[in-house]
Amino acid sequence: MTLSRLFLQLSAAALTAAAAVLPAVAQDAYPSKPVTMLVPFPPGGVADTVGRPVAEAMARALGQPMVVENKGGAGGGIGMAQVAKSKADGYSVLMSLSSVVVLPEADKVLKRNPLYTLDQLKPIARFTADPTALVVRADSPWKTYQDFINHVKSKPGSVTFGSSGNYGTMHVPMEQLKAATSTFMLHVPYTGAGPAVMALLGGQIDALSTGPSSVMQHVRAGKLRVLAHWGEGRLAALPEVPSLKELGVPVSYSQWSGLFVPAGTPDAAVAKLRAAAKAASEDPRARQSLAAAGTSFMYQDMPEFERFVQADAKAMAALVQRIGRVE
Repeated sequence: MTLSRLFLQLSAAALTAAAAVLPAVAQDAYPSKPVTMLVPFPPGGVADTVGRPVAEAMARALGQPMVVENKGGAGGGIGMAQVAKSKADGYSVLMSLSSVVVLPEADKVLKRNPLYTLDQLKPIARFTADPTALVVRADSPWKTYQDFINHVKSKPGSVTFGSSGNYGTMHVPMEQLKAATSTFMLHVPYTGAGPAVMALLGGQIDALSTGPSSVMQHVRAGKLRVLAHWGEGRLAALPEVPSLKELGVPVSYSQWSGLFVPAGTPDAAVAKLRAAAKAASEDPRARQSLAAAGTSFMYQDMPEFERFVQADAKAMAALVQRIGRVE
């Protein structure tokens, strides 16, 4: 065999081997197709308000589209469970609110099989963390928190409040308020913050507690009024509104939003999503969008967010146990 013929045979073998490897390499490249961001609530709530600009910014960082899918139900539990049980390949991510740590504990209190467990999800990043605000219609007779609570105390059960579902991020703070003030208000659950806000605007309910970004456009339009909030101090978006603690009510509650993936998602995909989440938190368009909605990034990277989720889950478990069974 001549040297040139041997070289040709070796070259052909090398090309064949490379061709066999190329599909595997391409298959392993993440992301190689669009990523779905599931928002477990209808449009119009905090998760959706944060999720859409974050998804657009993450898509720019990933080089692939990130498609937002809204799937409400069970206070967010239906969508959360869908992601928790989906294929752990990095192509299904969850934009959740803090109710993600509450609902499994609520299932225990209700003595039913949980839709998912927290260990089925891996935290990637936190984006926002806003105290919820007590909101009524602007044409209501309550100009201040004291007006509101005096009415509630004088006519137990006459005031209705909406939420995104039992034990959700709009329900828990109102249960805190009821317990701290020894009052009774009638709870009306909806499928998400968007429908609950529309019910308030339409007069079907009297009040609600929600993140400012869900209602700021209606507050600015003069349709809704914020009476108080569950934060520690004054809020930049609502500097004239007192906290409940300022008013002598010892309660606090924060509605945070964060990104999760199914447990077992490959490290390479997690690293790409983590970097894209960080890029989104610094993206000027995303920051402007959140500012217009009355909120801002309070970013936590994965290690800090994991610790935060564990601590919040412990605190919320104790709170759910105090609230007890709610049907």
